[in-house]
Formats: sequence, structure tokens, C-alpha cells
Amino acid sequence: MKDGLIIDCFCGGGGATEGIEEALGRAVDIGVNHDKEAIRLHMVNHPETLHLTEDIFTVDLEKYVAGRHVALMWASPDCTQFSKAKGGKPREHGIRILPWAVHMHASKIKPDVVIMENVEEIQSWGDLDENGYPIEEKKGKEYERFMKAMHDLGYEYKSWELVAADFGAPTTRKRWYAVFRMDGEDIVRPDETHSETGDLFRKKWVECGDYIDWSDLGKSIFDRKKPLAEKTQKRIARGLVKYVIDNPHPYVANDKAGFLIQYHSETTKNGARGQELNKPIKTLDTQNRYGLVTAWITKFYKTGTGQMLNKPLHTITTSPGHFGLVTAFLTRYYGGESHAVGLDKPVGTFTTRERFGLVTCEIDSETYAISDIRMRMLEPEEMKQMQGFPKEYIIDHDIDGRPISRKEQVAKIGNSVVPAMAKAIVKANCMVLARS
Repeated sequence: MKDGLIIDCFCGGGGATEGIEEALGRAVDIGVNHDKEAIRLHMVNHPETLHLTEDIFTVDLEKYVAGRHVALMWASPDCTQFSKAKGGKPREHGIRILPWAVHMHASKIKPDVVIMENVEEIQSWGDLDENGYPIEEKKGKEYERFMKAMHDLGYEYKSWELVAADFGAPTTRKRWYAVFRMDGEDIVRPDETHSETGDLFRKKWVECGDYIDWSDLGKSIFDRKKPLAEKTQKRIARGLVKYVIDNPHPYVANDKAGFLIQYHSETTKNGARGQELNKPIKTLDTQNRYGLVTAWITKFYKTGTGQMLNKPLHTITTSPGHFGLVTAFLTRYYGGESHAVGLDKPVGTFTTRERFGLVTCEIDSETYAISDIRMRMLEPEEMKQMQGFPKEYIIDHDIDGRPISRKEQVAKIGNSVVPAMAKAIVKANCMVLARS
């Protein structure tokens, strides 16, 4: 295996390549992707790699390998047609057969080790009916055929479902990984280094809040020329109650209490789709679905001007901020349509005790009033680091200095392999390839 070529067959924005290079201290030799935008991003970060902008089924890897020994081939075929995130939509047959391209190339260039990554639902890969929907009784059959076909090439294999946060990445992205090898060496499952609680001699999960740019918290939700969409305001209100007001330990940085909202359909009528910042981020996808919400908090003293919550709303403080608007906002948007009231109506109760007209939260046994609420979408730079890429990884321009659009940055991050996972699996199985 030593000194053989390393190939990344679906190199995308470079997550797997980055992890491999971190593990081994050497460049990936060949990167293949059909998407020229992905190749632009990959090339600026991995200039020593030979880049092939070609379809994985038609690229002639034998030509580029030119008879040399291939030690490692990494392959992360498009996962969207297997993922549960696809919901009830029909699948595309052409994308679902991409794993067979891995088998085709393995049969020709015979890498010592093949490592694959995909969503865990690949294990239910089976035939589709004429309308593009999975046939229930055929679920898992194509997966079994594929794994057997790889074994018939001479590969022993093991597969696992692994969570990236358990390996030090600030995301709970869960994926299926398989290691195939024909060199007779053992297949080793990488050891987790982190856990949610930090027990069992492991470090605690990395917080995604560590990667927020706290110098940019966006605009107040009250000062916008174009108001936020009704659904967005409801998400913010529900998240504010769940993650700040009713949370005994809200995430606080620079006197701001923060949390994330998710732009997905809520699972319950009054549910809060989002998360705290003291946990790894959930799975990022190819669209930016995360908004950063920050509650600006001020130490609260009951001696000031105030009112009980069962009185009509009016200006309750001379301090700078939007104290009354915060109260009115929550009254209107927390609890769903049935709880909405006009801003000139009595203010409802958000928790079990009266709040003197201010929306407050408890932090370290001190009471704070919420003076403003700000919101912005996550920035690609933040998403990049939450996916586990190093801060210096370039995503905003290509090797010629031409800009890469925000949309493409987000898409390539969401499609990428978490670098920490490639690093952990390669370190466990391929360290003979490391640069001495």
C-alpha cells in the first residue's frame, strides 16, 4: 500500500480531501467531480491535486493512473436520492446508481482500500417502481447486491454509522461509512474522541456557538423596511421562549442570549424548530436554513417604571431599546394563531409568574430584561467551520481570484464530507501512506 496513489472520486468542495491530507500530511493525487464550481473550490485549496471535471461514469481513471499502484480511493456518491430528507418525492434512478461507478473503477484500477460515505439510508437501497418510488419489498436488495459485488472483487469490508460530533467536529451529522480492503490488513473502526456529556474519558462535544461571528448580529427585527415573514416571526418567538426565557441556562455571549432557528417545516403546530448554540450544529444541507437570533439583555431592577401584564401595553422604560415591542411581539407570535392579539390588547403571560410588562429571563440567578431581538442568516464562513473545515479554508474565491457565489459556497459546504470523519477513518486504516 505504501507510496500508492490517492484518489477522491467525488471530491466536491474538498471535505474528504482535506481530512485525508490532515491525516497523512500529503496531497490527494487525483480529484474527480462533474461540477465545475466544485472543482474551482477544490482547486484553490488543493492545488497539488490533478483535477478532472468529468462524469464519474465516463472518466477514464485507468488513463490517469497509467499503470501505477492505487493505494486509496475515497468515494462519496450523491446521497440526496437515498436520504430521508427527500421525503415522499420520487427518486431519480440515475443518481441512485452512482455507487456502481465506484465498483466499476475499483474493478479496473484495484485500489488497496476503498472508503465510501453516504447517508445511512443507503442501506435500504432497492429498486424503484415506474413512478420513481421505492418498492417496499425490494428495500435493501440493491445495497446487498452492491456489497456482494465489491466482495466478489476481492474486498473484505466493514461499515458503521458514525456521528461527526463524536470525532470532534461541531456538527451532529450522521453518516454511513464503509471500508473495503483487499490488501489483507485489518479494517479498523475509528475510536470516538468526544461525547455529548464528556464522559467515558472523552471530551465534550464542540459547541457550534464557538464559530459565530459575534461582531455581526444582524438587524433588529423591529426596524426593518420590509417586515420578516409571518412564519419567520413565529419561529423566532417560539425559539425565544424555548431557548432563552424558559431555558435555565441560555447561551450567552457578549451580553447577548443567542440561539438558532431552522427554516424547515415545524413538526408540531407550536413547535420551535431550532437549537441551542452550546451544542454541535445539526446537519447542514445545500441551502442555508439556519438563522441566528440574539436577544439583547439588560440587568433588570424592579424599582423602575413598570406595569403588570394584565394592563394594556405602553412605553414602560426610558432605557434604550425595544422593551415594549419585545413584549408585544411575543404576545402576538408565541403560541400559534389562536393566541395572536393586537398590540393594543392586554399582554398575556409567557411563564408562570408576572413580569411587570417586561420580557425577562434568568441567567445565573440574576434577572435580565430583553430589550431587543436581532436576526440574520448564518454566514458561509460560519457554516464552513461548523462543518469542520479549518478557518483558513478558502470558499469565497477560486485559484484565479474570481469570486464564488454565496449560493455555491453554501451548497458545497452542505454537500461536503466532514473533514474530521475522513481524517479519523484514514488514520485508523491507512497510516502507512503518511508522509514521513
